[in-house]
Amino acid sequence: MLMSLAGIVLGVGFFIFAQAQTSGFERFFIQTILGTNGALRIQDRFQDTVKAMEVGGGSGEDAFVITQRESVKYVEGIETPQALASAIKEFANVSGVSEILTGSVTASNGFRTQNGKAYGILLEDYLAVSDLEDQVIFGTLSDFRVSPTGLLMGSKLAHRMEINIGDSIVLEAAGQKRRYALSAIFETGVSDIDRERLFLHMGEARTLFKKPHGASYLQVGLLDPQRARLDAEHMSMVLGHSVASWQEREKTWLDAFKVLRFSSVLTVVTILLLAGLGMFNTLALMVMEKTREIAILRSMGYTRRDIGAIFLWQGLLVLCVGSVLGWILAGAVTLWVSHLPFRVTGIFSTDRFVVHWSLWHYISATVIAALVIMVASILPARKAAYLEPAEVIRETSG
Repeated sequence: MLMSLAGIVLGVGFFIFAQAQTSGFERFFIQTILGTNGALRIQDRFQDTVKAMEVGGGSGEDAFVITQRESVKYVEGIETPQALASAIKEFANVSGVSEILTGSVTASNGFRTQNGKAYGILLEDYLAVSDLEDQVIFGTLSDFRVSPTGLLMGSKLAHRMEINIGDSIVLEAAGQKRRYALSAIFETGVSDIDRERLFLHMGEARTLFKKPHGASYLQVGLLDPQRARLDAEHMSMVLGHSVASWQEREKTWLDAFKVLRFSSVLTVVTILLLAGLGMFNTLALMVMEKTREIAILRSMGYTRRDIGAIFLWQGLLVLCVGSVLGWILAGAVTLWVSHLPFRVTGIFSTDRFVVHWSLWHYISATVIAALVIMVASILPARKAAYLEPAEVIRETSG
């Protein structure tokens, strides 16, 4: 029975800890993505290509024309970003819209040269749809705001170029070169972004890329990011542009987190099944060893329900004690791990384990354990309840 109790404690504790850790990193990843690339991205305009066919007998009254939709043609970029942004702001769940103009550049400071990707932004609009203000690690956005030729650069790109705040940088694109001053360095935590991204004022970006109008895409912030899929479908139909939600853009990584959660559930279920098997064996042996005592109780007036309840109560006691001890174990381990220094870089950046505390993790662990214990206890309890006192006493006396 103690082994079964230990299995329940470890199973419940491990399930809660694994779910807290996995969901914690998943939520942190989502927060990073929303704070960097926004909840929605609106870009290419699409239009249907339609073929018309005349059906009937020539040009008479019986003739008519039908149209057939053949395919969808995409027109790259946003032609009228201001008008489209105004229309997007009419949607109830939208918290902000920022037009962005992008292009590949070559950055040089006289000593080192690196390829990068420059993003032309209207700063105040971009701050409404991102966490850029919190991502700045060196310098200030105030310097960038007041400097027309200011530049923001990702931390990894700045490290590779070995430049500091205030240094001069030459960007080359579209056959021309322009000089900028580094106003601030930011770190999103996403390695690919920090390795190549730069921010310019929109006017400078238009001059550098020789694009006096239009935008590459619109980045949209939502009040409720979980509704991004529905909003993307609605906006796509209304606006006639391709709209990608953050769930669609990051589907690969989100699926990876789902696999990790499912894997932890399978591991815990295996542990609990082993604990349930141990309890089943224990209760079955107890029924075999206590047949005489069970017969005596039945002859004293105990009903089958009373006898079965004795064994079920033992299982319930193990479940309650195991769950409470598992909760305590999980809470202690989760709290301890959340304070451990642990450097993670790649799809996000953090200096510690990220955990998410949720009551549902504790409830789910207990429900799974209860199902296993219930199955393990019912069969021995049923066998004990259906023992016939007369047969037992006759066999034991013989």
